[in-house]
Amino acid sequence: MKLDTNGYLLITKFEGFSAVPYLCSAGVSTIGYGSTFYTDGVKVTMKDSKISETQALVMFKIIADEFATKVLKLLKQDVNQNQFNSLVSFAYNCGVTNFAKSTLLKKVNINADDPAIRYEFLKWNKAKGKIIVGLTRRRNEEARIYFS
Repeated sequence: MKLDTNGYLLITKFEGFSAVPYLCSAGVSTIGYGSTFYTDGVKVTMKDSKISETQALVMFKIIADEFATKVLKLLKQDVNQNQFNSLVSFAYNCGVTNFAKSTLLKKVNINADDPAIRYEFLKWNKAKGKIIVGLTRRRNEEARIYFS
């Protein structure tokens, strides 16, 4: 299973584009469409050069596909395309390590249709201990799509 167009659009919608490095709400240097590292694995720094939107899209697709591959390896239950897109969006934003340790993944791997999964998405709406409105919106959208 791979991300489809809707999956890419879900992630880019919430990440937005920045040609220059910025600190995300968690205080991590980020560029392009939410990239915290480049395709060669080098971390983004606040001293990095500006990139074009075309460069950002190429970089995003490569990195998002890597996230999709990692998410797929963690899944023990079959999921549909919307569920997969939502889980990859979540992992792209929260990190694969956090996703791997999450109750969200545990519940998906027990029963991918468990209604309680919706609430597991919503638990991940904070940065540095504070509720972030944008993360709340994103988690609600990921949960909505997951169950659509």
